[in-house]
Amino acid sequence: MATQADGFTGDDKGAEAREAVVEAALGKLDLDAKARLLAGKDMWSLPALPEIGLAPLVMSDGPIGVRGVRWTADDPSIALPSPTALAATWDPALARRAGALLAQEARRKGVHVLLAPTVNLHRSPLGGRHFEAYSEDPLLTGAIGTGYVQGVQSGGVGTTVKHFVANDAETDRFTVDNRVSARALRELYLAPFEEIVANAHPWGIMTAYNTVNGTTMTEHRHLVNEVLRGEWGFDGFNVSDWMAARSTTGALKGGLDVAMPGPQTVYGPALAAAVRAGEVQEAEVDDAVRRVLRLAARVGALDGAEPAVTEVPGEIDGVALAREVARRAFVLVRNTDDVLPLRRDARIALIGAAARDARVLGGGSATVFPDRIVSPLDGLRAVTDSLTYAVGADPSDELDAAGKGFELRAVCRDADGTVIGEGSLPSGHLQWMGDDLPAGVTHEALHSVEIKGTFTPRVSGDHAFGTRGLGAFTLTVDGTVLYDGVQAMGDESDPFEAFFGAPLERGKVTLTEGQPVEVSLLHPLDKSLAMPLPAVIFSLTHLEPRRDADTLIAEAVEAARDAEVAVVVVATTERVESEGFDRADLRLPGRQDDLVRAVAAANPNTVVVVNSGSPVELPWREDVAAVLLSWFPGQEGGDALADVLLGAEEPGGRLPTTWGAFADAPVTEVKPTDGRLDYSEGVFIGYRAWDKAGAAPSYPFGHGLGYTDWTYESLDVTGTTATVRVRNSGPRPGREVVQLYLAPSEPDPDRPARWLAGFASVTAAPGETVEAVIELPRRTFETWDEAADAWVYQAGRYELTAGRSLTDGRVSETMVA
Repeated sequence: MATQADGFTGDDKGAEAREAVVEAALGKLDLDAKARLLAGKDMWSLPALPEIGLAPLVMSDGPIGVRGVRWTADDPSIALPSPTALAATWDPALARRAGALLAQEARRKGVHVLLAPTVNLHRSPLGGRHFEAYSEDPLLTGAIGTGYVQGVQSGGVGTTVKHFVANDAETDRFTVDNRVSARALRELYLAPFEEIVANAHPWGIMTAYNTVNGTTMTEHRHLVNEVLRGEWGFDGFNVSDWMAARSTTGALKGGLDVAMPGPQTVYGPALAAAVRAGEVQEAEVDDAVRRVLRLAARVGALDGAEPAVTEVPGEIDGVALAREVARRAFVLVRNTDDVLPLRRDARIALIGAAARDARVLGGGSATVFPDRIVSPLDGLRAVTDSLTYAVGADPSDELDAAGKGFELRAVCRDADGTVIGEGSLPSGHLQWMGDDLPAGVTHEALHSVEIKGTFTPRVSGDHAFGTRGLGAFTLTVDGTVLYDGVQAMGDESDPFEAFFGAPLERGKVTLTEGQPVEVSLLHPLDKSLAMPLPAVIFSLTHLEPRRDADTLIAEAVEAARDAEVAVVVVATTERVESEGFDRADLRLPGRQDDLVRAVAAANPNTVVVVNSGSPVELPWREDVAAVLLSWFPGQEGGDALADVLLGAEEPGGRLPTTWGAFADAPVTEVKPTDGRLDYSEGVFIGYRAWDKAGAAPSYPFGHGLGYTDWTYESLDVTGTTATVRVRNSGPRPGREVVQLYLAPSEPDPDRPARWLAGFASVTAAPGETVEAVIELPRRTFETWDEAADAWVYQAGRYELTAGRSLTDGRVSETMVA
């Protein structure tokens, strides 16, 4: 069977040789072995088949780091900035370098496949998991995703581009039927996948939980077998999202190769039985096994097959790259009177709880455990001469997993109370799924788990403690039992809601700063709870004493008055942005808006740093001197922030998604009605929808300022090649993202008013003129004709505009397509 080239190598000869090994191995397997392989072995791996020299294939979550197969900080992971941050760089080459770093991390941890990237679109700003996806625009999403996949696979590690397809919100994601027109599917939601398949040749795809137009995605024969494989030529393996597969025959006939996690899935013995009953053909099973063995051959897990990559990239400094991506991603959306960059000797008041306790990554399956986190306070203290700090306002009054000041371990006991194993914990949240258990511990023997250790408070006062999870708990702090009871299941429809939802306060204890106390949370396991796979998930939660909010804001105002510049860091929380639920609004939590207004009134040189993974409302934006979006900036975010605030580096980011007020947003619905969510807006999402509505957002798609100025001198179009000449007309070297937008000369109500047609980055010294040469792909002139079930080239006159954002066009040219 012919296969696509491995993309980054163009190694057709190698692919043919690997295919011969795959066919030979396939011929040696009996039906039961094949079915067992497709069912998965455990939470993260496929079984070894020694009879053909197949090693276990290991997968790991990997959007911003490689956690590996254990929920532990014992083997730390590099934590890069969030995918929205990576997209804000508008730099596919940087995305490729990030992917190569993650491949390096994966090899170190024995991981063959990363469960990434996420290329779903920011359809509604309420999407709770948007921090893990790139953009509202399919072209930008496809370009960044292509770079990421090329980088990972250049290191000999596979990817699973996800979540195929239209998994653009979290509400009822297991059951929702997203009703999407064929045109919107093709022009928007399928487009990034198609781009990545064509240009990066991914070795895997992950099909989503949701249903599309009446068919669940793990059984969607049309989109998987006919479009993905038939039209696009994808030859990789298709793995389900975890616990998404529902039907043995439906999944196999729908093109699903691997149902995860194993071993209790719709495949395995059930699949072998379906073949013997004549419900599916063994040849269909062979097709799926062939694709899995092809993956194994590519990553070096199949004896006799030379891996697709025999020479990996040179060693990459992960800390340095994390810092570079962060500063390149920061988007300066406002800079009145060039308040930024700051002088090193400026008297700075740093304000905000998130300045001390930075949120560097999103929640859910994207979680990793870096060996260090540099907060804004850490970063600025290291390089400034005069810095004061005030909390000002905390984004949350809700308990969260025990963190700062806690040293915790998990103690496992059997039914007799005998300790059968222990493991360290990175926080108060324990999450053991499948075989991820301490050495010597099995689910069969495990009767109870105790989170225990010490807590050293950093402030005196009444500390609140609590629990999150289901079942029985006994919570003891400093010798006092705060709670001894049972938490029952509520109305949650998503397991993430039940186990990662709101924590419950169980009591308060008065503690003294610097004096450690013993803490314990004992959790006897209730094996009667219905779980789709063996798992232990619960949390010891904590909240520091909360002082009067008005007093904290008043203290911040005093600090701001005494400073030349006030830098306020505001943030979302894990209860606002995380996997498993969508947002209710776009407001910053807590009293943070009040804090910004009060500080800005006291000091006209107020700079606000927004620490969120996706858009939030900024109602005070016209009252402050500067606004810098830092996204979830990864482990080196604090040092990168210091680089940018003090001018050692330029903020390099441009908005990958429109930022605006929720009340003005044209597309917001994420909640299904009677199980259905209609994408009634068609092709009009993101800036396309804002244009159609005639509404002005706070900051448009593509917007971002730097520390120099740019003059656009000319735009020349020859055929489908655009050449843009730009000059650095400012005082310092800089980088510019040249953006091209295409608009039909004759408005068409069925088409967007304009759309991103291409982009490129250039760098130049002061006074230097450089050229950006950008190819306009044929697809940018095409629309999907639902009647013809085909792409149709829309010939005619177009206005091509080059500029700094969607609304900041600098030079235009009329062209004929």
